[in-house]
Amino acid sequence: MDSPQDSSPQDSPVLPAVSEEAPREPILTLPVALTAYIVLLAVIHLRVLLPPEIENWTIDVFGFIPKRYDSSLLNLQIPGGAGAKVWTFVTYSLLHANLTHLGFNVLWLLPFGSALARRFGAIRFFVFLAVTAAAGALAHLVTHEHAVAPMIGASASVSGAMAAAIRFAFVRGSFLSFSRSDADTAAKVPALPLSRALRDGRVVGFLAVWFGVNIIFGVGAIGVDAETTSVAWQAHIGGFFAGLLLFALFDPVPRVRSDVADASSQDVSDRI
Repeated sequence: MDSPQDSSPQDSPVLPAVSEEAPREPILTLPVALTAYIVLLAVIHLRVLLPPEIENWTIDVFGFIPKRYDSSLLNLQIPGGAGAKVWTFVTYSLLHANLTHLGFNVLWLLPFGSALARRFGAIRFFVFLAVTAAAGALAHLVTHEHAVAPMIGASASVSGAMAAAIRFAFVRGSFLSFSRSDADTAAKVPALPLSRALRDGRVVGFLAVWFGVNIIFGVGAIGVDAETTSVAWQAHIGGFFAGLLLFALFDPVPRVRSDVADASSQDVSDRI
C-alpha cells in the first residue's frame, strides 16, 4: 500500500468518487408475448365498465355456452348466431368475471407461461393458448351438454401452459431444477420424452397436487351469474391434457434422447 508521502495534492488530481455497482437484474422480466397476452386480458376486462346490458351481450356472444350446440332446440335464440359456435371455443378464454378471477389466472401464468413463451416464441405461444382453450371448451361441452350458463376464463389455457412447462421444468438447468440457468437458457433445455417425464417422481408429484387442488378447490373459469357460479374443472383438465400431449407438436427445441434423459434430469447429484 502506498504511504502518504509518496503522493501529494499537487502531483495527483483529485477525482470524484465513483461507486461501482454490479448491474442489477430486474426483479421480474416477462417475455413480450406473455406481456402482450396479459395486457390484452386486462384491456378486455375493462368491459365491466360498460352498461350491464352491453356487458351481458358481450358474454353471451363471446362466452362458451354448451346450449348453442344442442340440436334439439332449433328455436333457441342465443346472441352470436352460427359464428359464435366457432369463435367462442377460444374467445371465452379472454373474458373474466372479476379482478380476482383474472388475478388468479395471471398469477399462475407468470412462471409457467413465461418459460413457455420464451421457449415457443410469440406465434407458437399464442396458437398453443388457443388450442388448449379449445380443448378445455370441448371437455366442458362433453360434460355439460345442456348447460345454459356461459363459461369464461383463461384457466384451460393456463392449465395447458402448466402441463407443457413441466415437460422440461425439472430438467437440469431449467426453471424448477436445483441448478437453474438464466431465464432464457432455462426455458430452452431439451425436454424429457413424455414416457420418461411420467416416470419422474417430481413430475408425478406435481400432477398429483395439481389434480387434487383443481378438483377439490378449483381456480378459474366460472359461470357469470352469482347464484350459479361454479368451477369448470373439466375444462381445466381438458386444457391440461392438451398441453401435456400436444407439447411436442409446438416445441422447437430438439428433444433429448431417452438414454441421455436419465442423466440430464438428475440435477440433485451435485448437491449431495
